Amino acid sequence: MSSRLPFPCRFGTTSYIKPDEIIPNVEYLKDRVDDIELVLFESDEFSNLPSPDDIRRLSELAAEHELTYSVHLPLDAYLGHADRDERERSVEKCQRIVELTESLPRSAYVVHAEAGKGVDLRDCDASKVSRFQDAFRSSAARLIASSDASASEFAVETLNYPYEHIWPVVDALGMSVTIDIGHLVLFGYSVEEAIDRYLSRTRVLHVHGVLDGRDHVSLCHLDASVLDLVMERLQRSGDMDRVFTMEIFSEEDFLDSCSLFERRRRRA
Repeated sequence: MSSRLPFPCRFGTTSYIKPDEIIPNVEYLKDRVDDIELVLFESDEFSNLPSPDDIRRLSELAAEHELTYSVHLPLDAYLGHADRDERERSVEKCQRIVELTESLPRSAYVVHAEAGKGVDLRDCDASKVSRFQDAFRSSAARLIASSDASASEFAVETLNYPYEHIWPVVDALGMSVTIDIGHLVLFGYSVEEAIDRYLSRTRVLHVHGVLDGRDHVSLCHLDASVLDLVMERLQRSGDMDRVFTMEIFSEEDFLDSCSLFERRRRRA
């Protein structure tokens, strides 16, 4: 298999391609991608947070192979939660990850704006949306202020609710966007509208297939017209620092997806 693919931006995937810890995954990917999404977890039952030695090794690998890292902040951090104590706990979780990774060359911190586990923001009234926005604004402002990173390094992801719910806060705070193409497809939102509206503020795209209602699978399961649209817009934008992350979690899906791009390149 060839090394990094010709691409209109930085090409990446996740730190969970091999069924192993982060360092072996980065070793495996170091000559195949430009950016690696570090998916970090910390709980009472399990933690994969890198040790100081791991951070030093990640820095060395980045320097040797011109890598950057997109750091996904914890999935169980509910920055838009209605309860203030829960928001404070969530900000502290994110702060620990930011502090841990501050020495790494980063493309972005990927942020989920969520109101709580199981809270559905897809069909809610304006007052609920407004409360969610106020809660997230408070948390995000605190997180940004506590970090040396710029507000634009924090890229808020498109999830299962209309991004218009959170965009006013993202825009006002000077944050960036993570467009998750797979999420848009899975939940029935227009990929074209999202790209046309938000690409200029987007640092990261998460791209993955959807099969039988399940996302985060090989890009071979993403409609070809959607992938064509994404690639055309990236080519047109000319932003070589933007990151295209194949957000998949197995070697089989990774190799399948890379083969898809190899075939596209040969046809071009």
